[in-house]
Amino acid sequence: MNKVELLSPAGNLEKLKIAFSYGADAVYGGVSHFSLRIRSGKEFTFETFKEGIDYAHSLGKKVYATINGFPFNSQIELLKKHILDMAELGPDALIVASPGVVKLCRDLVPHIPIHLSTQANVMNYLDAQVFYDMGVRRIIAAREISLKDVIEIKKHLPDMEIEIFVHGSMCFAYSGRCLVSAVQMGRVPNRGSCANDCRFEYTLYAANEDHSTLFRLEEEPGVGTYIFNAKDMNLASHVDEILSSGAVDSVKIEGRTKSPYYAAVTAHAYRDAIDDFYANKFDATKYQRELNTTKNRGFTDAYLIHRPFDKSDAQNHDYALSTGSYEVSGLVTSDEEHFMCKYKTYPNEDVEIFAPLNAQITECENDIGKIYQKEDGKYYVSFKKILTEAGKELESVHSGNTNKIKLPGKLPYLTMLRVENEEEETYCN
Repeated sequence: MNKVELLSPAGNLEKLKIAFSYGADAVYGGVSHFSLRIRSGKEFTFETFKEGIDYAHSLGKKVYATINGFPFNSQIELLKKHILDMAELGPDALIVASPGVVKLCRDLVPHIPIHLSTQANVMNYLDAQVFYDMGVRRIIAAREISLKDVIEIKKHLPDMEIEIFVHGSMCFAYSGRCLVSAVQMGRVPNRGSCANDCRFEYTLYAANEDHSTLFRLEEEPGVGTYIFNAKDMNLASHVDEILSSGAVDSVKIEGRTKSPYYAAVTAHAYRDAIDDFYANKFDATKYQRELNTTKNRGFTDAYLIHRPFDKSDAQNHDYALSTGSYEVSGLVTSDEEHFMCKYKTYPNEDVEIFAPLNAQITECENDIGKIYQKEDGKYYVSFKKILTEAGKELESVHSGNTNKIKLPGKLPYLTMLRVENEEEETYCN
């Protein structure tokens, strides 16, 4: 049996490396042109994206390049050049949304596999067949699809790979086909510049045209005014059902614009879930505990297992973004002897070590501090002194400080140091 692929977001080169370090088999990303994440795409240049592809291939892993925007007529010649330029970088597939762009890619770069974006809204085997006949070899199913329909598509097209979203932001509109941002802000979601207007707080009014009156609708207590705001998808508790179906080839995490910590935790949690399934030791509580340390809008298991009209908990009407149960205080540098501060660190505090997959931690103690393991099985670092790389001692270090801070001993590159905050944990069942 082939293991299901774990596909993580890569918003920039650092996040790409983090995703692989924490368990991803493949990542997706791109430069800003014709991508549905223009802001994220600007963090990659052609040079750094090529570096990321080469890095992935050195690990035996894959990179899928996003060209999933919907072009205007005036952009088609530029799009042709972009497809050829991206192909030269050697990605393992191109992610495309438009049928016309699918044909263009087949004509220009027939040697590169095509993955069909979720924006194409494939929900049944008839549509899947059309795209298969056009040369598409993987469908990224709509977030609203049911597992039953995924199984049915696979039954009719066993050679078509199927990729599904299992974690990340949800849209109140069907598969992201939204125009609110375009109408209000002039930023077109389906060309990569969504302003996330659905996350705003709104005040509602009712107008009576006959009397020229306008009434403000009072908020009902407990209902809230974030009327378009969707909770985040979290299907970690259902990975066993998804993998047992035999119909899914790749599980995908959303979030190219999210933090390095998010990239690490989601890759690690879903890697554990997949591996534990194959080892017959699946434990949903463990994965949810980790995922709840990331910032989120509240979690929902969305529509893959439950039908949309059976769900009443997919919206968050009270707030647009919450903090998770942890803050990242530092990220270990490539020399493995220092960390860069991301939050704040004080002497004589226990800071948890969240390390890449299969990392080896060596306990030690010296005049800088100690690295040690507690009874809970987790490793921690505690500083006796906060010393910069140049040897200057600080009372504490806070985010924005660009000095490398010395560690008591070596820790693996891209290890994260984290501290628990006082947010209450809530699990997605």
